[in-house]
Amino acid sequence: MRIRWLNCERGMHSLRAKLTLTNVALLALGIVATTAISLMGMRYYLLDQVDSQLTKMRDSLGGSQLTIRQIDSLSALAFVHDRLVPDDTGKERSAPDSIYTAVDGRGTAVGILGVEPTEAQTGLAHAVGDAAALTKDTDPHDVKVHGTPYRVTAVRLSDGTYVLMATSTEALHNGMGKALKLDFAVGGLLLVLLACLTLFSVRRRMRPLEDMVETSSAIADGDLTLRVPSSTHPTQEVEQLRLALNSMLHQVESAYLTRERSAAQLRRFVADASHELRTPLSAIRGYLQLYDKGMLSDPDERKRAWERVLAETDRMGRLVDELLTLARLDQQPELRFRNVDLSRLVRDAAEDLRVQQPQRPITVGADGALLVHADESGLRQVLGNLVGNVRTHTPADVPVRLDVGRQDGVVHLCVADEGPGLCDDDAARVFDRFFRVGTGAGSGLGLAIVQGVVQAHGGEVAVRTAPGEGLAVTVTLPARTAARP
Repeated sequence: MRIRWLNCERGMHSLRAKLTLTNVALLALGIVATTAISLMGMRYYLLDQVDSQLTKMRDSLGGSQLTIRQIDSLSALAFVHDRLVPDDTGKERSAPDSIYTAVDGRGTAVGILGVEPTEAQTGLAHAVGDAAALTKDTDPHDVKVHGTPYRVTAVRLSDGTYVLMATSTEALHNGMGKALKLDFAVGGLLLVLLACLTLFSVRRRMRPLEDMVETSSAIADGDLTLRVPSSTHPTQEVEQLRLALNSMLHQVESAYLTRERSAAQLRRFVADASHELRTPLSAIRGYLQLYDKGMLSDPDERKRAWERVLAETDRMGRLVDELLTLARLDQQPELRFRNVDLSRLVRDAAEDLRVQQPQRPITVGADGALLVHADESGLRQVLGNLVGNVRTHTPADVPVRLDVGRQDGVVHLCVADEGPGLCDDDAARVFDRFFRVGTGAGSGLGLAIVQGVVQAHGGEVAVRTAPGEGLAVTVTLPARTAARP
């Protein structure tokens, strides 16, 4: 019972129920107002006709030259008509349509030709009371004679006698009552029809909102790929809400996938960093244990162990420095931008490579000066890592080419070698941290740092490679980074 009551309460407070009740209430007010206005207009029109007839009769009788005997004869005729003319059932009518009676100055009905006034005439005189006051009013008055409504007016004759003239309005009131019942019956039918149509229309219009609720519930259960479908005949507001909700769901899915990917990368990064740091630490610990146990008695062995400890320490230091560099790049540091001659940096990197590997053929395409607005230390690190990647992973006699140029305001820097190249799977992961092809040398962070520095400048890094065709790394800096010469 509790659940049923809650469902009923929720249904009465739903938007569908409120819209239905609002439409029904507005239509009910409209029906009541229209019925009241129409009945008031009909009553005014019909009473105006009755009053016009009474007024004409009063004016005609007041302006006529009829004698009292003639007036008495007319009253007698009215009396005979009321008494002798039966109604449709064969009985004497108790409420005649018109009543004419003569009253004296005290407001008492008087007989005509010795005939006593009828009950209707007596009742009319009693209902009017002061006939003199009635003659002073130009508009007829409402009175009730034995429960029957009449419109009555009066005229004063020259001998001081008053003649009361009344017309029944019972048919008018009965007609208005029937019209009122008919209006309420038709209005009630219209209200029921409107309620049904409103429920059907609102249910159809609210269907997209129900789809949104179902989609949101399914997404809350874990299915982030769902989207709100478009309805057959959507309204503008619902369609805008659907598009906004789908856009929000797309952003939520993208953020969730990005978070999951970042978490996976972080876990892999921590594992790789731990592995890379564990190797030199294990070597250093091993040599220290040998020295502590006195097993390095030979001076040459101690010298060799000391050199290995220093080498592993340098390796671990470089690894820590590279990790710190990546950490700073992840935090989007503020770079020191100024005009830098990129051609000069390329020529310096080529000279460094010639000194380290004199037998390697090196081609440089960096003539003149090419100024860019960038961080000089960052660009030197990019060139150093790219050249160091060639020096570490290719034979010493493999040719390498360094090119730099500007096209449509965009600066392109390319370092290409003719080494063994990479397969597609390795090329897809070449910028991943700690990724190395096979058991190659290096820490696997060089190209990751290159990508981080270039992205910090708002640029992009692309790789073109294939097995046996070498590796070409192209750095593209945006137009806003390029400086005018």
